Amino acid sequence: MPSLAIVPAAGKAERFGGGKLIALIGEDTVLDRTLASLLEGGVDRIVVVIAPAADLAPVRRLTDPRVSTVTNADPSRGMFSSIQAGLAAAAGDPILVLPADMPFVRSSTVREVLQACSERRRIVIPTHGGKGGHPLAFPEALRERVLRARPTLTLKDAFGGTLALRDDRPVGDAGILRDVDVPADLERRDYLA
Repeated sequence: MPSLAIVPAAGKAERFGGGKLIALIGEDTVLDRTLASLLEGGVDRIVVVIAPAADLAPVRRLTDPRVSTVTNADPSRGMFSSIQAGLAAAAGDPILVLPADMPFVRSSTVREVLQACSERRRIVIPTHGGKGGHPLAFPEALRERVLRARPTLTLKDAFGGTLALRDDRPVGDAGILRDVDVPADLERRDYLA
């Protein structure tokens, strides 16, 4: 089965002042960089989960045939509800989750996490400096468990007892911990790939 990445992109970006995913890093938008990391890392299919009436026209990679969008009708329920909306729209194995506002993850890290999940058939969480980050990956066997959980939970809650099947994977990529919350986050250069 082809690999799948779910990219939650339905947040309001209030701390950023709106328009976070179309803000530029060099010549790419934040979301373009996130999608490029996944595509170049070997993900076969990506589902970007957006809010109703989202305007992502500047994001060039949304036209890639491997990328599709679905709408989370009520993103106020939280990111987990967006993950569920993406999973309801597509299947894959393994399944990665990478929030749209994490444009600094290296494609080599995506490839490593994909491979580890494929080989081990476990939940794989990359770590850097002892902290867990994204993208995390899980086998398709856990998909239904995630879909059946309450949308107001977290992915960790949905995994519940299966977290015993978790592999923390140390990586040399600080980008796994770096999201974009405020415009100043785009100015930092210490973790650009």
